[in-house]
Amino acid sequence: MTDPFNARFQVDHLIQDWMPEPWMQATLSLLLLLLFAWLTNWVAKLIVHRIVMRVLDRFPFQVEARHIGAIVARLSNIVPALVIQNGIVAVPHIPVGVIGLVQSLCAGFIILTIAIALCGGLELANDIYQRRPDAADRPIKGYVQVGKMLIYGAATILIIAVLMNRSPLLLLSGLGAMAAVLMLVFKDTILSLVASVQIGSNDMIRLGDWIEMPQLNADGDVIDIALHTVKVQNFDKTITTIPTHRLINESFRNWRGMSESGGRRIMRSLMIDQNSVHFLDDGSLADLSRFGLLRDYLQAKQEEVERWNAGHAGQQVLDSRRLTNIGTFRAYVHAYLKSRPDIADDKTLLVRQLAPSEHGLPLEIYAFASTTAWGDYEGIQADIFDHLIAIMPEFGLRLFQRPSGVDIAALADLPLRPAV
Repeated sequence: MTDPFNARFQVDHLIQDWMPEPWMQATLSLLLLLLFAWLTNWVAKLIVHRIVMRVLDRFPFQVEARHIGAIVARLSNIVPALVIQNGIVAVPHIPVGVIGLVQSLCAGFIILTIAIALCGGLELANDIYQRRPDAADRPIKGYVQVGKMLIYGAATILIIAVLMNRSPLLLLSGLGAMAAVLMLVFKDTILSLVASVQIGSNDMIRLGDWIEMPQLNADGDVIDIALHTVKVQNFDKTITTIPTHRLINESFRNWRGMSESGGRRIMRSLMIDQNSVHFLDDGSLADLSRFGLLRDYLQAKQEEVERWNAGHAGQQVLDSRRLTNIGTFRAYVHAYLKSRPDIADDKTLLVRQLAPSEHGLPLEIYAFASTTAWGDYEGIQADIFDHLIAIMPEFGLRLFQRPSGVDIAALADLPLRPAV
């Protein structure tokens, strides 16, 4: 039976006879070690990775399978690092300092590989969470980024400790003296972390919300919520990036409530020329009775006015109550809006006069369209005011607007009044 020690001695003797120089022996041993490390890496990826992927192929979630395969492929890089870390001591004629440096570098590489794999696991968890129906309401991307920062921070401390051959606790104790510096360096990160927690816990914004922040030129839909920034795609397709902590420190408008209510507010005024406001005579009342929307109103109002005047028979004619064209028009607008199916009947509906000014008498319409779609909403609003502007002359009313060039030209054609 052959003695293994004698065989190893004979092999070493043959290598020394074939390569008598120390550097040649060290080079050959290093090449053999690197070749063995490469082979172990290849075997690990070939066997372990394929086995894991075959198992995962039996499940329906293909996206997660690709993520897990990438994580396994990353972890397989630990095998050659372990081979080099433990095999470097067998290489002859290598200084002790070089052996320690190589082992430290391999240990640091292993720590970094594990950290990257853990961060990949967090990304996988975020991707799986995004498939939940309520993921847009409670995004966790900010928390995932915080977890990545903690993992990389811990990995950095461990790698430095391994390279310096010191205990990680010693480095952590030294960080206490640098707390003020760290607070200054990571000020924005800390503010963003606190803001992300407040935004998530208070449900301030969600993916897809329409927010408006004029001070930052943001007016559009939220497309991304991260730790440091919130991205808003404006309606002109530009993208505004808002620091997360600005959403806590400053005010912004979220239109989610409007979208969830199912109706969008219409609040616009018709500026009426006050010189066109007058009382209605019997002929005007008979003429306005043609409108089906006004018949019940005119009948009830005339009866009310007649009863009031009969009870105050001693008053002068000028002091008696009479219907006006502006009041009748206001009643018509209210009835017209009530008759439209695209105006929500379960929400506030007002037609009111505002304080008159040098621009005319504002007649404000306050109602809600029964849709929140922007295009449909604008179409409903335009149809309403198209009709009201066109019907106003039937009530003897005029819109007020500043004189234009046509008005000035018409005045120029008038004959001049003789001086008194």
